[in-house]
Amino acid sequence: MKPLSKPVYIQVLAMRRMKSQVPVVTDRYNPAPLPLFLLDDSELSPLPENLKKYDCRGNRLLLSLLKELAPWLQDVDMERVGVVIGTSASGIAAGEVALQYYQQHGALPAEYHHKQQELGGMAEFAAKWLGVKGPSYVVSSSCASSAQALASARNLLQLKICDWVIVGGVEVLSATTVQGFDSLGALSRSRCNPFSRHRDGTVLGEGGAMMILTREPGPLALLGVGMSSDAYHLSAPDPQGRGATAAMSLALEDAGVAPDRIGYLNLHGTGTPHNDAMESLAVRAVYGDRVPPCSSTKPLTGHCLGAAGALEAALCGQLLLDPGRPMPPHCWDGYEDPELPRLQFTGGHERIDLNRPFCMSNTYAFGGANVSLILGRALS
Repeated sequence: MKPLSKPVYIQVLAMRRMKSQVPVVTDRYNPAPLPLFLLDDSELSPLPENLKKYDCRGNRLLLSLLKELAPWLQDVDMERVGVVIGTSASGIAAGEVALQYYQQHGALPAEYHHKQQELGGMAEFAAKWLGVKGPSYVVSSSCASSAQALASARNLLQLKICDWVIVGGVEVLSATTVQGFDSLGALSRSRCNPFSRHRDGTVLGEGGAMMILTREPGPLALLGVGMSSDAYHLSAPDPQGRGATAAMSLALEDAGVAPDRIGYLNLHGTGTPHNDAMESLAVRAVYGDRVPPCSSTKPLTGHCLGAAGALEAALCGQLLLDPGRPMPPHCWDGYEDPELPRLQFTGGHERIDLNRPFCMSNTYAFGGANVSLILGRALS
């Protein structure tokens, strides 16, 4: 298969997620206690005084990631550098705190600024802190946000609008987010149990991943992108998985990679009844009886919403950079759902087959947004 698009390259990547694989049960964002994967505030970087108007928990997380990328931008023409960030809710939690203060005191707190919760505030802050002069913007399409941000960054490079793009996703939780998902009946009270007959919802998490994309060869390549839209329902996916099937097929065609060359598949795998059902149908539609080793990493990270696509692409990148690293295990109770097509779930000991040196990562979102990414080593 001949690739439709030239690859772009990942020069360096940085990730943050909760270190423990056991969520915290808390009522911090919800009247009833829920399991959540929450970052330790000690891991987040305080903002400098000249950028305090952007100070919120999300931008502190973002800054801790940017600090790992900044050394790579020495002697780079900042006019040719862009920033694209995916997030679902940005710093809306700062707005919630400000409104509570307003109800009690009749005025907003002195430290509050609307830039803390604007969706575009994250990219604006990143550009100012890094000194970037090229395009900077946020993509917010629910859980597909940062996967679509990677696709958008690739476009900036392929169109030669930028030579370097700082791209990824950042998500921290808020009452609006948690209570919104809870009102939809999408949250588990116990664990994320993807593809099990006992699955009852997802567990939300905080985290982020940022990376530098260029046209210059680097250790990893973003080889293919496939995107589609179900146009089926506001929050539920097409139950037949036709949009997800299309996204995977388009990504394979774009990369010029045959399905039997995918060595690991990172599933969206939220643990909700409808998502897992449609994704299993879509995977079998694309791969038939030769489904690659696959897992959902959400039981390990939580569902990081707008950051999920970038975070899970980064996990695939780590696997490709270190072929001796075991594939992420599929953590579940082991009870198969007899109504779902069988997939080849990883057990935590499998390693990527060097004859199948590519990873696919799937991301799906409200509104039927579907994204599939294909990564490979630059020498593949």
